[in-house]
Amino acid sequence: MREEAGQTAIVVGAGIIGAAIALELQRRGRQVTLIDRDEPGKGASFGNMASIALDFAAGSGPSTWRKIPRWLLDPEGPVWLRPSYALRMLPWFLRFVAAGRPSRLREIEDAGMALSGRALVDFRAMLQTIGAPELMTEEGCLAIYETEAEFAGDRGHLEMMRRYGFEHQVLSGAAARHLEPALSPVVAKAVLLPDNKSIRDPYRLVLKVVDTAKALGADVVSASVRTIERKADGRIAVALEDGRHLEAASVVLAAGVRTRFVAERLGEPIPLETERGYHTQIMRPGISMGYSIIWPHRAFMVTPTAGGIRVGGNVELAGLDAPPDYRRPRVLVRHAQRILPDLKVEEASDWMGHRPALPDTIPVISPSSRVPGVFYATGHGHLGLTYSATTAQLVADMVTGETSAIDMTPFRINRF
Repeated sequence: MREEAGQTAIVVGAGIIGAAIALELQRRGRQVTLIDRDEPGKGASFGNMASIALDFAAGSGPSTWRKIPRWLLDPEGPVWLRPSYALRMLPWFLRFVAAGRPSRLREIEDAGMALSGRALVDFRAMLQTIGAPELMTEEGCLAIYETEAEFAGDRGHLEMMRRYGFEHQVLSGAAARHLEPALSPVVAKAVLLPDNKSIRDPYRLVLKVVDTAKALGADVVSASVRTIERKADGRIAVALEDGRHLEAASVVLAAGVRTRFVAERLGEPIPLETERGYHTQIMRPGISMGYSIIWPHRAFMVTPTAGGIRVGGNVELAGLDAPPDYRRPRVLVRHAQRILPDLKVEEASDWMGHRPALPDTIPVISPSSRVPGVFYATGHGHLGLTYSATTAQLVADMVTGETSAIDMTPFRINRF
């Protein structure tokens, strides 16, 4: 490393979270080495739904508990648990249910909305830093409902947004079609979320963030991490699988769901699971869209991004190693064609990736409870892109010893 140890940092994980942290630390005068087993942006950041989604929704709670049995029994439902993985998921599910207690639920909402409250401003600032403000669209997102019952089922979420001061506008089906003519007449009602923006190409965004960090002096290393330990002199030693050894004053672990393996070796296990997500990228869709669309009842999105239209979402619980089940995105496309009847599926490709999910649905953004100089940024679930720039600011505050603008207690690693 080229600088004194006190000014060096290693970031493990080159998705949008790790890339944003590397950039912010480099901007603040650290000499950063960014490490990933794959190319930057090739994990979940490659296939996310390109959405800056400020409408945080706690995953657990009585309304969710009532839906889960129906979801799990529906082969086309928004959640699919592979039977072979059910026993391994049980401890996580128990924590998930515990997180839905009314008193805990309000704490989780406060924490999630604290991140959402600054996410858009921080994201715009990051885009300015990398010289690419055009990567964010200015259109919002339309949440659509086929029936009044569907809309009523989402009312609690909308009330929660209003409580925290997030704008939204209820529209008739006709008004929604005026904004997005491709929508079907089956759409009875919609909610416009004006601040839920979209990214024109999330993979290109990661590459741009990494390139900017490199231009400022950061190094990028392709390797897997074997061990991390604190030396007697206080520096953090990182051993790589290829035999190389690196040292730094600080190490940030932002490797998505694989962060749990390093955390276990450091003696602080995290109940981090993969919510496997799928998408179908359609390059010749036969329609154009200005707004992203989310169908809460079916738990999926349709977003104009990456030069085409992306259909994705849903959750599959099957662990890291099970092969993809590409019947899942086929279901989503069929649902999408119901609300977008002229949607064609030509020049299409399917993708599956691993979202790092914690049972209380808020991330770990925290110093290690056991190893000084080690920090965590993982477990962002469906909101990694949304919270990336804010997480980068908060982690950089921790590493540089600055006071964070929000209370970081809810995001501590030892809360479990």
